[in-house]
Amino acid sequence: MMRIKEIYRPVSSRLQDYSEVERNLTASELNSQAKRCQDCGIPFCHGRGCPLENVIPEINAAVAAGEWKLAWDILSSTNDFPEFTGRVCPALCEASCTQGINTDPVMIRQLEKAVVETAFEQGFAQPLMPLCDTGFRVAVVGGGPAGMAVAQRLNRMGHKVTVFEKNAEAGGLLRYGIPDFKLEKQIVRRRVDLMKRAGIRFECNTEVGKDITLEYLRKRYDALVIAIGTPQPRDLNIPGRELPHVHFALDFLCGQNRVVSGEQTELPISAAGKRVVVIGGGDTGSDCVGTSLRQGAKAVVQLEIMPQPPENRSGSTPWPDWPYLLRTSSSHKEGASRLWCVGSKRFTETGVDYVKVEWEFTPNGKPVKFKEIPGSEGHIDADLVLLAMGFVNTPPPEVRGEDVFVCGDAATGQSLVVRAITDGRRVAERVNEYLISRSNDK
Repeated sequence: MMRIKEIYRPVSSRLQDYSEVERNLTASELNSQAKRCQDCGIPFCHGRGCPLENVIPEINAAVAAGEWKLAWDILSSTNDFPEFTGRVCPALCEASCTQGINTDPVMIRQLEKAVVETAFEQGFAQPLMPLCDTGFRVAVVGGGPAGMAVAQRLNRMGHKVTVFEKNAEAGGLLRYGIPDFKLEKQIVRRRVDLMKRAGIRFECNTEVGKDITLEYLRKRYDALVIAIGTPQPRDLNIPGRELPHVHFALDFLCGQNRVVSGEQTELPISAAGKRVVVIGGGDTGSDCVGTSLRQGAKAVVQLEIMPQPPENRSGSTPWPDWPYLLRTSSSHKEGASRLWCVGSKRFTETGVDYVKVEWEFTPNGKPVKFKEIPGSEGHIDADLVLLAMGFVNTPPPEVRGEDVFVCGDAATGQSLVVRAITDGRRVAERVNEYLISRSNDK
């Protein structure tokens, strides 16, 4: 059996709700995909592809044999939150799958999602209780995937952990940025509940630096972990930026997520009946497209200054590297249009003035620099403009000391959920080593 092409619910039905767009694969489909993995010689997916170093061939072998508990035990030994990565990870592992050399890669992400959902359904997923009680207390500032990962690992090591989160619920961008149609929020709550049952405290609606100070935390905890992400979105400071219909993407997405969850009743920004322009061609832009269509946008256009990638893997990114190629999300398939090589020049009351750009490529097809094309100016009508150009790597608060650690996007800059979890695990080891050294010094 080859890779399954159609994995989404019909467009006509999924545009009517905010439920996850992916359908559940059948037992037969899962078994067939898992068996495809067993022909592998050298598993590049494990060491080269996955930042968490998930032992993918062994996991899939267990699935193929129907040993779901074993599959869960192997998966959860390296991945603290496979229910997140099984939904929103771009699947770096699949890009280095050996099946992908001559055909399509194994559906590793969907298999991961099936393992974790089976674990919850059958009761395999249980709180990770502390192995001991060290008596040390750790404060984690930020309840996103990195903060959650470091908290879970440190709690397991026996330290008492409190997570401080400025929003009403933990999860960071998993909870407030990523739309429910990609990650339903009960999935996040389910994990937070497990962590609470394991003894981790969550202090939500508490903004460190405003409600309490970092110095206050340092006096009351033995170690402090900063995991605040990269909260500052990248702006586009061109004429007309101050117009009231130009907004950051995250403000738009967070508003919809809060309405879906019942945290608020009215949308602060709505695309209903409007012509929407989304500036930025990444995942956040795609999320804006899907959300706009569900809100009832009249039309949605996504602008990207980069050139349109090739349909197939570019020679600039040979296997097993992450391929440079055209990616079409579920949201793109729901009715939006994409324009490439477009530079935004001015926001007006009626839309966006733009200019076309021309790119220069390396011999193997990698874009390196661009120039504007004279006489290519144009205008796109828009009633709502959403800026989805990523986030600025703002430095964490200036707190120094051997008891202060920084992890996730706050340390590395904007990255993937899987890398945030990986860094959380890494920093947890460093914090533990520091606390053990303090214990030995006593």
